[in-house]
Parts: sequence; structure tokens; C-alpha cells
Amino acid sequence: MLHPASGNTWPLKGRLSFNRHSRSPRGLLAGLCASKTSIESLPITPRVLADLRESARLFSTHYSTTVEGNRLTQEQVAQVIVGDQTFPGRERDRAEVRGYYAALDEVERLTKARTQLTETAVRSLHALVMAGGKARVKPSRYRDGQNVIRDSRDKAIVYLRPEAKDVPSLMQQLGVWISASDQLPVPLTAAVAHYQYATVHPYYDGNGCTARLLTTLILHLGGYGLKGLCALDEHYARDRTGYYQALTLGPSHNCSMGPVEADITPWVAYFILGMATSFERVLQQAKREADAGRTDQSPLLRNLETRQRKVLVLFEKSREVTAAEIAALFGLRPRSSAALCQRWVSAGFLLIANPAKKSRRYQLADQYEQWISRAT
Repeated sequence: MLHPASGNTWPLKGRLSFNRHSRSPRGLLAGLCASKTSIESLPITPRVLADLRESARLFSTHYSTTVEGNRLTQEQVAQVIVGDQTFPGRERDRAEVRGYYAALDEVERLTKARTQLTETAVRSLHALVMAGGKARVKPSRYRDGQNVIRDSRDKAIVYLRPEAKDVPSLMQQLGVWISASDQLPVPLTAAVAHYQYATVHPYYDGNGCTARLLTTLILHLGGYGLKGLCALDEHYARDRTGYYQALTLGPSHNCSMGPVEADITPWVAYFILGMATSFERVLQQAKREADAGRTDQSPLLRNLETRQRKVLVLFEKSREVTAAEIAALFGLRPRSSAALCQRWVSAGFLLIANPAKKSRRYQLADQYEQWISRAT
């Protein structure tokens, strides 16, 4: 059984076995730790952040919503995020994408603040997922009725979730379990938390996305976010059948009988294999930057907004850029781009290089200009 702390048990425990086989959780964890150490010693530059960090967020948004049946393509997801594009007949898909991306922003904010993971924080992530991109939301209320999974053919019960009256207590206990699980490797905590969240299924909708956000937050807070570059959702989306099979909650249709004693080793191995795949992708890109002699710029970039990080690509090519070039990068209207540039000037991120209205150009503030020069 998984008892990460003395006197602290989780009622839907499950069993986890270890062996020396390379595909077991133990073997996969060893490879993860080695990749993590290598990545942390390699440079993460503006180029890498532009290529990988924003891509990781867009990929996470696309693939995580794809798992739930979202029909927008990867290109359309990017258009929704950076240009607020609309697609007739895809209003729900668009709202889902914007909601998930907003929740990723919250994950990044919580990670930067080193906030302790709480039940309220997880409820807020779900609220953002369901809010369609709204910035201010209240933590979601748990479901007030049963959420039965039935076979689409004969309507037989496939899985019976915990009763609604038990959900608040179960979620509170899960939060306590996560907080007290520091005796477990972080990837194991994240994998088990994902599994247990899916077991409880605390809401009528949005549970899958929120479970994946929860694991992302656990990994980032535990030092496994790879400077914001780790994205696991592609692993799930490319094999949705394997993802759901790995999450199978035991032979019983009743929550209290299936997951309690289920062997969750296959799920944990599947989860950690996804981490290993993502880590290897980041490692290879970072190695290419190291071979090019570039230096680590992650402390600077960690404090920038998403769009500020991405716009650095333009300044790698030219010392001065126009609002029109920034508009083209993000798919913005001219007026919106001009307003964005003015806000960045007020924030000390940009300087006005040429004040003429028709030919106004912008350059980076000195501290960012120096970092770009060193990186390139």
C-alpha cells in the first residue's frame, strides 16, 4: 500500500510494485533523474524558450483537450491563444482551449510563488478550465450527484464513482496525502495523484484536464518542470486508448471495491514513460544550444510574461522592431499591438527607439538587451 507518511493514509490506496526491469517504475525513475540532472546543467536560452516553452504550453493545451475530444487542430489552437481567433461551430472547443491555457498560466504563477499545493488551488484550476479563459474565477463546487460511466452499447454500468457526499472529504484527504508525500519521489506522487483524482472524479465535467494540470503542478513544484519545458499531454493524446487502459480502475464497477486494492504499477510505469519521452526531447534541444556555446538565460525568462518571452525571437534578429512585426507574430490587430507595446514600455520591458508616430520602433530595455546579446 502507498502510505507516504506515518498516520496519513488515503482510502483509495492501490498497490505499487517495484522490480529491476527497465520498464518498471524503478528503472524508469533512474533514467528520469539522470535526464533531469543533465538538463539542469545545460543552457536554456531565449531561443530554446521560444522553441520549447511556449510550444510546450500550446502542445499541452492542444493535446490535453484533444484527449477530451476537442476538434481544433494544433494550428487553430495557436490562433485561439495568440490571436483570439474564432471558429464558427467550434465555440465550445475554443472556450475549452482558452480555459486550459489560462489554467496553465495559473500553474506557472503558483510555481513561481512556490505556493503550497492545496485543495482550493486544485478547485481553482478546474474553475479556470471551465471558465473559457476568464481571468477571475471562484473555486468550483464539487458535483452534487452521481457520475456513472456506462457502456455506450448496452448502457451497463462500467464504473460507479464515489457518492457525492463523500467527494469533499476524499478530495481533502487527497490534498493532505500529496502534502505529506515528501518521502516518495516526485514523479510517483504526481502519478498516484493523477490516478486518485480520476478515481474520485469530483466534477461532472473537466476532470481529465484538471487531473493533468494537477500532475503538472506537482512536477513543477517538486523541481521536475524542466524550467517550464516539460509537457506530458502529447504522450496521452497520441495513444488515447493506452492512456485510458492504463487508468483502468480495477475489475469492479464499484469504486469502493475496484481501486482500493488495484495494482497501479502499469499506470505509474505508463506515466513515467511519458515523462521520460518529454525529458529526452528537452535534453536533446538543450544539448544543441550548449554545443553552440550559448549561456543559460532561464532566470531572466522565468520572470517574463508568455508573450514577452516569445517576442524575444524578434529581437534576436533585429535590435529594433515595430508594432506591426509584433502584431504579425501574435496575430493581433494594429491597435491591439500598439496598446500591448505601450503597456510593455510602461512596465520597463521595452524602450521607444524612434518616437515618430508613423515609423515608431521599439527596443528592449537595457537589462534584456544585454541578455539577448550574451545569448546570441
